[in-house]
Amino acid sequence: MKSAIRSLIIATTLLVLPPLAMAQDEAPRIQLAILLDTSGSMEGLIDQARTQLWKIVNEFATAERAGRRPDLEVALYEYGKSALASEEGYIRMILPLTTDLDRLSEELFALTTNGGDEYCGWVIRDAVEELAWSDAPSDLKAIFIAGNEPFTQGGVDHRTSCRSAIARGIMVNTIHCGSYEDGVSGSWKEGALLADGEYLNIDHNRDLVHIDAPQDAEIAQLGEELNRTYIPFGSFGTESVTRQEAQDALAEAAAPAVASERAVFKASAHYKNAAWDLVDAVREGEIVADDLDEEELPAVMQGMTGGERQAYIEANAKKRAELQERIRALSEERKTFVAEKMRGEANEGDATFDRAVIEIIRQQASARQFVIE
Repeated sequence: MKSAIRSLIIATTLLVLPPLAMAQDEAPRIQLAILLDTSGSMEGLIDQARTQLWKIVNEFATAERAGRRPDLEVALYEYGKSALASEEGYIRMILPLTTDLDRLSEELFALTTNGGDEYCGWVIRDAVEELAWSDAPSDLKAIFIAGNEPFTQGGVDHRTSCRSAIARGIMVNTIHCGSYEDGVSGSWKEGALLADGEYLNIDHNRDLVHIDAPQDAEIAQLGEELNRTYIPFGSFGTESVTRQEAQDALAEAAAPAVASERAVFKASAHYKNAAWDLVDAVREGEIVADDLDEEELPAVMQGMTGGERQAYIEANAKKRAELQERIRALSEERKTFVAEKMRGEANEGDATFDRAVIEIIRQQASARQFVIE
């Protein structure tokens, strides 16, 4: 029981932390809410989102403001699916704002689509009212809503929802899945303008091009070695390490490039797992290893003395840091290779979900004085 209570407290504190409960010297925050249309025609959009997640969040790997690394939190909603409750606007909050991006990846891969009614104003209102948005004006708070039906559908006025969002400092970025002109006539551009956001259109059915690089094989190997430095503890440990491995497998199945992007994110400061990993929990001061009961520890640590526990944790922390440094170095080499391959191939008609989000993120982060290399 003590194990379950402790793990629940840590998980709740780290993953869904209301602004008022945080310390005064908290790190700057980047908060993103992704609202995806999951009606019957949106399978291409979902596939782009799930396979490009790690590429998108890697944009924040080097982000900082005034010398401090921001905390990255992402929420996920789906809307427009007939299987969802009509009285709730065919909307479901899948995840609140969370730092657990393994869980986000898991939920994206679990998404399915079927026909429905897409109520943009309603889902924006829900995201604004339900999520634990930061109160700090300098934090980056942004909604990304993607879909293909008119922005005006449903019983909640999209204009009211967008104005309510920006009144709280939350920008609304709209991504129309279709032609630019259809998005304009369907009020997608209007929605963005009302909330100081950006409007872009994408081809959600475009086949993604994943460029394989010479570094992919070694990055994948290092990613597997990285997993072995995690020390699961408490009631969330086994479940979480299984999720970690499953998301590795899904990324690898998608493409070597996707697996590399995921491994690079795991090598960044944003990949935090103090809710279930002893290395992160001890480093962040959430746990004292000597305080854990035997049954809360993995089998390999049961029977260890306090000194042996500490030495085992430190050895894994050292090994992890070495692996992460090597992955980051290989990532830089990989970026150079991919940039050369991509040069001259991209054009305005090639917009996809990841490129739309990254373009917007860079602009809006810069406006909040975040520096991204």
